[in-house]
Amino acid sequence: MQIKYILPFLAVAGFLFAAYTVISSNQPVPVAKAVAEPASAPFKAFIAGAGIVEAQSQNIAIGTPLPEIIKTVAVKVGDQVKAGTPLFYLDDRDTLATLAIKQADLGKARADVSIAKATFNDAKSLSQLAEAVTDRRAISAEELLRRRNAMLIAKARLESALALIQQAEAGVADAETTLNRLIVRAPVAGEVLQVNIRPGEFAQAGFLNTPLLVLGNLELLHVRVDIDENDAWRFNKNSKAVAFLRGNRRFKADLTLAYVEPYVVPKKSLTGDSSERVDTRVLQALYRFDRDQLPVYVGQQMDVFIEAQDAPNIGDSEHQQMPEVHLHDAPR
Repeated sequence: MQIKYILPFLAVAGFLFAAYTVISSNQPVPVAKAVAEPASAPFKAFIAGAGIVEAQSQNIAIGTPLPEIIKTVAVKVGDQVKAGTPLFYLDDRDTLATLAIKQADLGKARADVSIAKATFNDAKSLSQLAEAVTDRRAISAEELLRRRNAMLIAKARLESALALIQQAEAGVADAETTLNRLIVRAPVAGEVLQVNIRPGEFAQAGFLNTPLLVLGNLELLHVRVDIDENDAWRFNKNSKAVAFLRGNRRFKADLTLAYVEPYVVPKKSLTGDSSERVDTRVLQALYRFDRDQLPVYVGQQMDVFIEAQDAPNIGDSEHQQMPEVHLHDAPR
């Protein structure tokens, strides 16, 4: 008798549970509240673009002209440097040894010049003495010719020794130039933004995904704005522009156009990685603003709005002015 009542009860309970599950799963999921309200445009007609903050001088990725071991790093992040200030030193032991050899070669070449000069002066004196003899019976023509040739040979050796001095000086200058290139200096005045090298590490030459050191002039900041190519015709250099700090729209700054790069390029994903691409082409405009207006850092993203004037819809009027062409009037 108990099984007779238990089975219908379980069936009813299963039906009710299934109904509850179906009803609860069809309930709309509540939309999560945004952590930060997005910025809104202060203009009636506008162009919206994502911007990334960069230094006034752009973010300069410092490299090395020669692949070598890092000897010393002379700066740290946040240091203010002037143009020409050493940033880091490469291992210079090989170059110093080469320079010592070149300097020794130069010393030997100068000594050879002194010997060649003495030899030339001796041959010249003997030749002049022979030429000064008025009585040709006192000296044979063969001896006179021999002394002349000896003077010419000594002169040629002196010229060769002087050429070797120039070659040795060029070798010393080449070694000194290489030694100077092992000191990587700041190309412009600015602030050290990033240091990715340590003493003892090997510094590769050429393009690197992670630069050895990043430098930039932060007296004024620029924000690089990507304007979609479909909105490029609406862009006006004299229009007002406002930037909002992403994550807090209460922070905003009025922008002043610095310059426009008049070349539409594939859009870069704003992550700082120049290898990322999307199937969009953009016109890049750079605006400047005072860094004291906003608490921003280089590489931070901003929401930028540029005032735009929508052109009248002239498509219909042009269509109305187009002459009607019939098939039998078309040229064959």
